[in-house]
Amino acid sequence: MLFANEERRKPNGTKQRTIRLGITLCTLTLAFATAFAQQTDSVSRWGVSLSAMKGNVVAADQYVKKWLKRGDNLSVALELLRAPLPKDSDAFAVDYGNPTFAFGLRYTFNNAVRLHREADADWGLLVPVSYESPLGNTLSLYTTFYRPLHRSRTWETAYSLSSGVGFSSSIYNKENAIDNEFIGSHASIYFAAGLHQTFHFAPKWGLRASLEFVHHSNGALYRPNKGSNTLGASLALLYTPYYEQTLRTAQTSSKKPFERGMYLNFAAGVGAKTLLEDWLLTQFGTPPGHPDYRTERFRIYAAYSLQADLMWRHARRWSSGVGVDAFYGTYARRVEELDQQAGYNLRHSPFSFGLAAKHEAHYGRLSLAVSLGVYLYRRMGANAKINETPYYERIGLHYALPWFNGLTVGVNVKAHKTKADLTEVVVGVPIRL
Repeated sequence: MLFANEERRKPNGTKQRTIRLGITLCTLTLAFATAFAQQTDSVSRWGVSLSAMKGNVVAADQYVKKWLKRGDNLSVALELLRAPLPKDSDAFAVDYGNPTFAFGLRYTFNNAVRLHREADADWGLLVPVSYESPLGNTLSLYTTFYRPLHRSRTWETAYSLSSGVGFSSSIYNKENAIDNEFIGSHASIYFAAGLHQTFHFAPKWGLRASLEFVHHSNGALYRPNKGSNTLGASLALLYTPYYEQTLRTAQTSSKKPFERGMYLNFAAGVGAKTLLEDWLLTQFGTPPGHPDYRTERFRIYAAYSLQADLMWRHARRWSSGVGVDAFYGTYARRVEELDQQAGYNLRHSPFSFGLAAKHEAHYGRLSLAVSLGVYLYRRMGANAKINETPYYERIGLHYALPWFNGLTVGVNVKAHKTKADLTEVVVGVPIRL
């Protein structure tokens, strides 16, 4: 089984069976997908890739370095590739240099990763345990956008961005993974980025070498939420029956004119989060023997947001502008309560306001939105002064519905220094000026 419960020491036979099963499934799926691609159009828009990545779970800061004892891992990924063809008359594809989309499945073997806190004055009341915690294997389902930077008959250079969901076999718990601060829920958000160099050794086949970054976290929807970050090098075998046609298209196609313009965007979000304050209290400020000592149970709080943006659609691909953000956190009272218990006499408010620079990359009805904002007003307690910054980031994936004048729906993650603060579902209303 892909998700059998892992023991503190997994037998070598179980590891080997898991690896053999993963390789067998990927091989069978590759054969099926290749046959599917061959039976479609005379010039198929579908391809397949099978890759293996040797990676290492990296420590993002000194805090993680104290308990990440071993980080090497291995992953295999299978992707169904889709490329635009000339008959599509896709203006977005032309603007992006005829990119490739992929629908992928990645299985990460984290059997060798080991996590353990040793005695340290920084741990407060925490008492180290006698065993090393596993990270647990992860199955990820995702989509990838491959943007070419250079193409020739033999060589292709590209970068990629991926998003999706991950499912972890082992998460933080008090029984056998008490030092796994990376993953606190079975479901997680998947993000990846890569640089790729492909050698097309035959008209329909290629070998691709890549440097990749893969991230899994739950977007502060539960604790712990440190998130795992893997850096690695991969090698892939590609079946790309469309490549020569795509290459000719890139050499002959011309960009279509686009009407620029200003528009307003109003958006409302409903989100959720757990508190870092609760995690720190139960990990380091609660004595052993107390029911909440190093607990895996955390309360989830609602969060709300409003946005009003003035945007300039200066190209088919891009919009840029500025906006005002408002946030309301139902957790402010809990933060105030914890601060009072710790002896802090600070002002608290559930409201926060910010001014942000915003940018959006469009492809058809999909868009990737990013923003960098500065708080104009925020009163969220002592921990916010230590672990937050005066600025915040937002990144989200949105879809414009074909009705209601382009009403958009999407998911955003708000963060401080790339550390997730909350995750929200957002509905937006664009109004052209």
